[in-house]
This record gives sequence, structure tokens and C-alpha cells, in this order.
Amino acid sequence: MVKILLVEDDKMIQELITFNLEREGYIVETVDEGKSALEFLKKEKPDLILLDVMLPELDGFEVCKAIRGNIETANLPIIMLSARDEITDKVVGLELGADDYVTKPFSTQELLARIKARIREGKRNLYPEPISLAWGDLEIWPESYLATIRGEYVTLTGKEFELLYLFIKRPNQVFNREYLLQKVWGYTISGDTRTVDVHISNLRSKLKGVAPIIESVRGVGYRLEGSPSKTKNG
Repeated sequence: MVKILLVEDDKMIQELITFNLEREGYIVETVDEGKSALEFLKKEKPDLILLDVMLPELDGFEVCKAIRGNIETANLPIIMLSARDEITDKVVGLELGADDYVTKPFSTQELLARIKARIREGKRNLYPEPISLAWGDLEIWPESYLATIRGEYVTLTGKEFELLYLFIKRPNQVFNREYLLQKVWGYTISGDTRTVDVHISNLRSKLKGVAPIIESVRGVGYRLEGSPSKTKNG
């Protein structure tokens, strides 16, 4: 059974989401504070987190940052929920490591579709071969979503890792933003290619210990650049 942690302080919204998710067969745990969410994650690991932005004391952005900064929870899928639909808020959420950002009010069908996409991505076994891949000083282990630069661990979100894996598996290929949205996020978000740009920017920042690795191709998209990749035995 898929377990979802819902972090939402509005009781009516909390009850509505819980009702619809349980009707779909999900197990739903609820908390109404950011600190309570982090305490919950010390004891249990849900399959996905629905995280409201406007929370008392510790807001959703701070909670997201804390989750991504902990190696035990860094790869948990996070969908942020907010009544604030400004692009700057979405960018902040994505930069902090959220996998998706849904603005209120939203339809139940939309939320369920996004949840199913994230769960599907988590369950799909894309990397059956027990190997690591290297690109210069960068090495990744697809089965465990681990990445290192010269042996030092690099904290990546699930989506950042999947982007990096795609680039390394298919070096020198140029990927447009629409393709990356479909391949990595599992569905097309019309006009929302900024999601890709934000994650690429985060990747570049985290991989700054390696020579420039992700190149922008003007008017097209992105591709990997640098030394040839190597495959190592796991």
C-alpha cells in the first residue's frame, strides 16, 4: 500500500484531500505543522509527501529544504501545495527540491494525476543493471540514486538525479525541455518548461566541482559536455 504524508493546516482541505486519497486506496497520514512533519519523518518514511507552503512556525519551503538536506529523506517525492501562484513562489519551491508545485484551488483529478505520476516514477525500475556510470570525476549509482564527485557524496533530489542519469546515458544528445518534462516528470505541463530550467540550474550548482557539464543549446535545450563517460562494474 502506498503511504502519503499530508502536511496541511487547513482542516477542511486536509479532510477533503484525505477523503479522496483514501477512496483511491492510499494510506494517508496527516500533520498540521512543519515541525510535526519533520518529527514524523524521523520515525516513518512515506512514499510521497504533500506539503502545504503556508504553515505555522516552520513553512513549507523550510520543511522542503530540511527534507532535502537529510540523506535519509533526500529522495522522497514532494508535491508542494499553495494558494500562492506567483512564478517566484513556484521557482523557490522547485529550487529547494520539490518535484512538483500545485496551486490552490486544484481539482481532485489533477492532484491524483500528479500523485500517480510521482508514484509511478518511484516504482518503475529504470535501472536494472548493477553498475555505476562515470563522467570525469563524477560517478553515479542509478539503483541507489547516489552521486559522488571525487568520492564526495553529492545530495541530489530524485528529479535532479533522473535528469543527470538521462544525460550521462545518452551523451552528446540534445534534449529539448518538452521531452525532459515527459521523460523525467511523466507528463506534459503545457507552458511550464521553467520547471526544467530550475532543475538544470540546481544541477549545475551542485556539480560545480566538475568542469562545466550541462551545456545550453540556444533555441533547443540541453546536452552533456565534457570528457567521455565510462561504465564501471558495480
